[in-house]
Amino acid sequence: MSTAASAPPVARSTDVGTAAQLACLLEVTAPKPGNVTPAAAFHDTSYVDFLASAVAIGPAITSAGNEPLGVTIRAAITATRRWTTTNTNLGIVLLLAPLARAALTIPDRPLRDAVRAVLAGTTVADARGVYAAIRLAAPAGLGTVAEQDLSLPPSVSLTDAMALAQEHDAIAREYATGFATTFDVGAPALRRARGEGLSWNDAIVETYLTLLAAQPDTHIARKLGLGVAREVQERGRAALAAGGVRRAAGRDAIRTLDHALRDAANRRNPGATADLTTAAIFVTLLNDGSDGRA
Repeated sequence: MSTAASAPPVARSTDVGTAAQLACLLEVTAPKPGNVTPAAAFHDTSYVDFLASAVAIGPAITSAGNEPLGVTIRAAITATRRWTTTNTNLGIVLLLAPLARAALTIPDRPLRDAVRAVLAGTTVADARGVYAAIRLAAPAGLGTVAEQDLSLPPSVSLTDAMALAQEHDAIAREYATGFATTFDVGAPALRRARGEGLSWNDAIVETYLTLLAAQPDTHIARKLGLGVAREVQERGRAALAAGGVRRAAGRDAIRTLDHALRDAANRRNPGATADLTTAAIFVTLLNDGSDGRA
């Protein structure tokens, strides 16, 4: 595997847009337990919906260096809704857009430092754009909050608004912490798995399980409560402890977990973990652009 030191950083807008699309395609193609995959659909969302969504966001992400962050996010979700009828990628877009803007506008700095600078510079206008994108995507289980609720115009910057939601939303937590989970957990797990010879599918499933084991999935917690989210977290840890994708016992545990996470309403879908997995893939592709081969 090429390393960040040996591969030139991705900076061209077309490369960043392609990396975003490829990250989405790789993530949904990997057989992650509880998620939509080529072999498993939800009652209202199919694998093809995710393929269409991956393609749809390309132009907006390609232009992320030329547009304010809120404009990019709203444009990506608007494009997605032309091709899908359900929320397939709101969390993904919220994560990829600032990373893409960082790579394109501050290419001479490490990506982690660059995205911190992007987040420090967000505005109230960015928050307005994101609020509009969230209302358009209409994700399940949002509820209401005391400060900066989506039903009202925001009065603080996007990053400040996200900080208010970080206790109950993993994507908001990334904004508040400078993408700590992506850079400290997700991307290192994926780089390690790829460096040890795992295929993209296996490496992505291992990364997903690592992220699931690291913290309760907030998508599940919003719908079913923190107790259920912690139960799923423990199941993820158990699958890893059994060997994960690297051993037969681990693969059996992953299949058992997949079965446990599927119900008619998809309420146990670890959607936030899947979004964080996509961010880890994107960061890996940006830092190791020559290793984009599937």
